[in-house]
Amino acid sequence: MSITARRPVLEFDDVTKVYTTGDLSVAALQNISLTVAEREVIVVMGPSGAGKTTFLTIAGALMRPTSGRVVISGTDVTALDERRLPKVRQEKIGFIFQSFNLLEALSALQNVELVMETRGVTGRGAKARAQELLSMVGIDRQRNNLPKQLSGGQKQRVAIARALANNPDLVLADEPTANLDSQRGREIMELLRMVAKELGKTVVAVSHDLRIRELADRVLWLEDGQFRDISDEQVHKSLHD
Repeated sequence: MSITARRPVLEFDDVTKVYTTGDLSVAALQNISLTVAEREVIVVMGPSGAGKTTFLTIAGALMRPTSGRVVISGTDVTALDERRLPKVRQEKIGFIFQSFNLLEALSALQNVELVMETRGVTGRGAKARAQELLSMVGIDRQRNNLPKQLSGGQKQRVAIARALANNPDLVLADEPTANLDSQRGREIMELLRMVAKELGKTVVAVSHDLRIRELADRVLWLEDGQFRDISDEQVHKSLHD
């Protein structure tokens, strides 16, 4: 089945985001339209200040666009009131953060279980699901370790397991390889690709890491709030200036 024939999971329809401070207005995103399908891995790249963080925040239903429409797994999140958005985030979206955001007082297993508790899944069911996910990402033996006892790559694997705990359709990753060496970074992107292809998730990552581009189905260049066509030479120059 081609990507275009697969179910759309994330849709941006003419999305604009304008920040206003006093008399100053800055458009972080300008008329962005995009469709990302199930089992697709997208990497969004671009220079600092290009709008990548705004894009990811809106994709995660954490911020509303100034105009346009955002649809996640068939739900128009721009049409929902604030009271209904937390449920969308809990059920449809898994988040992976650059700094891992693990709770230091909890073990790897407990960090994953905690996500399920927000949806009322507790006890043996939550523990079994957490153990299954940690085994899948290669952290079975370290499941009772605290974050301070884990390497950076291991922490990111726990973060991936946590993002999958509630079986979301969409996984959003903010600079998932930024704190890792090249080998560990590639392993994390290969794991995210497996999440998409074998588990049927949609993965959207924001990154400055040129090494991971080959593992994406599409690489989108975001600059001045818009997606642009750009050559490999221009990519290298822009990210290293």
